[in-house]
Amino acid sequence: MRRPYANSVGDSGIANYEIIGSAIIIEFVDAKYRYVYNHAKPGPEHVKVMMALAKQGRGLATYINQHVGSSYARKISL
Repeated sequence: MRRPYANSVGDSGIANYEIIGSAIIIEFVDAKYRYVYNHAKPGPEHVKVMMALAKQGRGLATYINQHVGSSYARKISL
């Protein structure tokens, strides 16, 4: 189920996220796609951190920018 990102600081580029099994799907603000991150790409360590940050509603966009970049498994059109 897609959940709104809490964005506790108020300036995140992330609108929604969804956790499905061992994958997280991120929807960025004003995006045309949802991005899938999983154990294959960017890897289980990153996905674990991303899931925790998504649940906290803080730091996810920064983490993606600093550690993951464009290493996503696939993108889904909205």
